[in-house]
Amino acid sequence: MTLSLPLDLAKSTPESASDITLDANHLKKSYGRGKRRFEAVRDVSLQLFAGEVLAFLGPNGAGKTTTIKMMSGLVRPDAGQVRIDGLDPHRQSGALKRVGAVLEGNRNLYWRLTPLENIEYFGGLRQVPRRIARQRGEHLLEQFGLSDKYKTPVQKLSRGMQQKLAIAVALVHQPTLLLLDEPTLGLDVEASETVKTLVRDVAAAGCAILLTTHQLDVAEELSDRVAIIRQGQIVAEQPTQELIQQFSGSTYRIDCGATVDPQRAQKITALGGTVASDQIHFSGDALYELLDILRPLPIKEIRQDQADLTDVFLSLIRNDRTDKR
Repeated sequence: MTLSLPLDLAKSTPESASDITLDANHLKKSYGRGKRRFEAVRDVSLQLFAGEVLAFLGPNGAGKTTTIKMMSGLVRPDAGQVRIDGLDPHRQSGALKRVGAVLEGNRNLYWRLTPLENIEYFGGLRQVPRRIARQRGEHLLEQFGLSDKYKTPVQKLSRGMQQKLAIAVALVHQPTLLLLDEPTLGLDVEASETVKTLVRDVAAAGCAILLTTHQLDVAEELSDRVAIIRQGQIVAEQPTQELIQQFSGSTYRIDCGATVDPQRAQKITALGGTVASDQIHFSGDALYELLDILRPLPIKEIRQDQADLTDVFLSLIRNDRTDKR
């Protein structure tokens, strides 16, 4: 499915993916006084571009929630500034009209209302005229595959349908920035895939998405970039696949079709590899030299150890714990 966001959004969406939707610079926030003063956020800067999904990750207590509240205008920073489409959410109310939010657990839905009633109600809170909110709601429900449920109370919808509706509600006022919290938590495989497709479609339509989740496989699949925060500071911020590649080792597992003889095993050991019967572990840059040693033995498989976002995240968090010792 290709999402075509309705009406005015096509006009308000930046024409180029290089346009900055969210620009946060040198944010700082502390709580308490004197010896009890705690620095929740220390000099955090982030940019998010139109049509981009940025996964903002961190362990509990790392400063992630405080940072998001500062960026969305809910908490005033002690220092630094935020701009949403060039507007300051702490001084210009127009900036907040450009933000939509999907909270974990479908907390932005009224369960006794129908999908269309939810969209109309939340559209009204965002100063969208009722007639326009209804038009947009009907359009979104159709695109999200919920047209046949528009009169069904939300509490009778499946969890996946509720999550799709939560996204539709967040889009009714046509934001340029979408804050997305745990979009697939608790969903079955089919519903999860449907919601992930919707997220991709929303981004493809030009909306910038700030994704927060503890499901790191989802973050890896959906994000264009990753920013990881620990102890109130950004410790990694890069395109997702580039960051993963940095943590992927040059370790190879080679499965030979025959037992490696002692002479070859000795040469492989000299290169830094280990041999166990027909299995070879090798770390280094001399892979082709090792393959020359094995020739003409048959090789069934060569596998390179590849990290994932979970490996990256845990590595950085473990470094954090080591630093505290």
